[in-house]
Amino acid sequence: MKPAKPKYEKLLAAIGLTIEVARQNAVRAINTELVKANWEIGRHIVEFEQQGMERAEYGTELLTRLSKDLTLQFGKGFGRRNVLDMRRFYLSYEKWQAVPAKLSWTHIIALIGITDTFARRFYERQAIHEKWSSRELERQIDSSLFERLALSKDKKGVLQLSKKGHVVADATTVVKDPYVLDFLKIPISYRVSERGLEQKVIDNLQQFLLELGKGFTFVARQYKISLRNKHYSIDLVFCHRILKCFIIIDLKIRKVNHGDIGQMNLYLNYFKTEENVVGDNEPIGIILSTEKDEVLVEYATGGISNKIFVSKYQLYLPDKKELQKKVKAIIEGK
Repeated sequence: MKPAKPKYEKLLAAIGLTIEVARQNAVRAINTELVKANWEIGRHIVEFEQQGMERAEYGTELLTRLSKDLTLQFGKGFGRRNVLDMRRFYLSYEKWQAVPAKLSWTHIIALIGITDTFARRFYERQAIHEKWSSRELERQIDSSLFERLALSKDKKGVLQLSKKGHVVADATTVVKDPYVLDFLKIPISYRVSERGLEQKVIDNLQQFLLELGKGFTFVARQYKISLRNKHYSIDLVFCHRILKCFIIIDLKIRKVNHGDIGQMNLYLNYFKTEENVVGDNEPIGIILSTEKDEVLVEYATGGISNKIFVSKYQLYLPDKKELQKKVKAIIEGK
């Protein structure tokens, strides 16, 4: 007699879940052991060097010789670059307890390339909190996320950013300036239309959400609203699950003017009245533009109760060294 189908399917599902969990645990265990082994290898190399048994010029020869011998004995995974990374790993985290848990070896390689301690700690916490893949982590490091967030803070704020990561608490902490949209792969000399820019964003929505930050959920593009006989289309609408509010984004391929701010104010008033439900907080408006006149924005938003932000976007990675200098000046109080 065959078992009842619904009961059998439940049995099969339960067994399948058990197998999946076991496999995931095995992968995590293997990763932990791999990271620990690489840290130990780095420790052995550094301790050997500190015994004074080799000169500076011998250091390169040591790593090359180790790489060849370890590869002969244990196979792949011990190329000279890998052995060098193991040494750098130990020098970056001389106490095993300081090694960030839950991160893979590829995450660690990205982190040890960061010389600034504050920045490295920030990326450690963000990678864990937001479950970034190693590729996502590398992209955020390349786009200078830490420096971009730090430039809007004072010394205390930068230190908190390093200790706790980026904590989204209100509208001011959810908005960046500038946003880096290099993943759209639009040449600097190419003249793109606003609709074309919007289409590029939609085509690369996953990357755009990563750039926006934690908590964003896509709702719609070209969101239609009507006021009597006038019709409007909002470029992009998102929900923010942490702040529990709508976030409206308007894309501009030019400098923002006061009319753009007035239009965003209209959109926000409409959403407060027509779209918000019980439990929703006030919507947030972000105008993304190529240029921003700080004085105009200050006067145009003055007296407006709605949360309107104007941020620049750029189509290329920022000058990391210049940003690092500015952050260092904040920390040193200059």
